[in-house]
Amino acid sequence: MKATVMGCGRWGSFIAWYLHQIGHEVTLYGREGSARMEAFRATRTNGMVTLAPDVRLTSNMDEALEAALVCISIGSQGLSALMEQIAARGIKGKTFVLCMKGIEVSTHRRLSQIAGQAVGAQNDVAVWLGPGHVQEFVAGVPNCMVIDSESEQVKERLIGQLSGGLIRFYYGTDLIGNEIGAASKNVIGIAAGMLDGMGVSSLKGALMSRGTREIARLIDAMGGSGVSAYGLCHLGDYEATVFSPYSHNRRFGEAFVRGEPYSELAEGYYTVRALTAMAAEHGVELPICEAVHAVLYEGADVRSQMNKLFTRSLKREF
Repeated sequence: MKATVMGCGRWGSFIAWYLHQIGHEVTLYGREGSARMEAFRATRTNGMVTLAPDVRLTSNMDEALEAALVCISIGSQGLSALMEQIAARGIKGKTFVLCMKGIEVSTHRRLSQIAGQAVGAQNDVAVWLGPGHVQEFVAGVPNCMVIDSESEQVKERLIGQLSGGLIRFYYGTDLIGNEIGAASKNVIGIAAGMLDGMGVSSLKGALMSRGTREIARLIDAMGGSGVSAYGLCHLGDYEATVFSPYSHNRRFGEAFVRGEPYSELAEGYYTVRALTAMAAEHGVELPICEAVHAVLYEGADVRSQMNKLFTRSLKREF
């Protein structure tokens, strides 16, 4: 099968590597002038994955969109602009798989909504979510992930096309819950990093139990199933986000507390803005998200916010 990956960052380049490993004909797309794409052109590697000579590299969007399967892995806040460019080309009969996690801050749309509204009338849209780090996958460490879509046929087809020895895919059954759960776990990851930076990592157990419960409430209020918060896309991704040395969100939270610069993308920084606004719209209380938002956007003292979070009323655990 011909497959294109749009986005040549850490995760996008891994997906290109993985799809080639399982036998597909792969193109990796990066914007013209992208330093990451130039590095791949020069050396075929980014230090984590090395692309085979027959993985095509392109900055031509029309070439990229020749494939039947198009996987997208970019920063979530740039998805709308990209989908507008794709829609303008009148693309038909493609399957777009969103290999990314986030919520659009300006509109509060889930990523599948953005793609679906742009190209969904004549194309299929799905999401690829769940735990996993490039460093572990390329070392041969397997994991389980989720494919979800509004179409049962699309899920069945993609799981057959994308499954390999490194990744076992599960059928998603709650697109709302899985997308909100996947996006919000990055906010919990930032909070975990803040606890690490404060030297109180022992509180991560309480963070995990409370975090899952508050996200379940939001998913329920949005029309999804709160049980999804306990699945692979949220709770099942905590090990790779709350504890992992590879997690950008956890590392960002830790660096923030320590006053250290951090230049990598931490999607939870944007997601927390959308989540707190959505919680207000739906009348849902999200104490952890509200604490992280207060620290990042309102100048609140991180130690005071974390202390307040874990000294809430003892009448109820959640």
